[in-house]
Amino acid sequence: MSSIQASPNTHETAAPSASYYERHLFFCLNERKGGEACCAQHQAQEAFDHCKSLVKAAGLSGPGQVRVNKAGCLDRCAAGPVLVVYPEAVWYSYVDTSDIDEIVESHLKKGQVVTRLLTPPHLGR
Repeated sequence: MSSIQASPNTHETAAPSASYYERHLFFCLNERKGGEACCAQHQAQEAFDHCKSLVKAAGLSGPGQVRVNKAGCLDRCAAGPVLVVYPEAVWYSYVDTSDIDEIVESHLKKGQVVTRLLTPPHLGR
């Protein structure tokens, strides 16, 4: 049963009271043709796979918890590889799987942002 309720006098709907996931991570796995800079050039798939494994092993995956998803281009190529955590909208630039370990341990388990890995706000494509 959905928690979205229609207003009795209109066709509007109210927002659900809670998100389906507590946190949702999106990893850019985009690969650009012609040698253009992209996250795929920086082992983004390996980092994604590693993160999914860590989240599952920690018992953090599933409804009401954490979802780790692949994404196409997130348009932050100059900062790549990148991932973003919602609902906080925290953008991370990482180098290797040890950075992913730190994000899972600090941000996902303890709710503490890993400030040293934050993507600089001015870096886009």
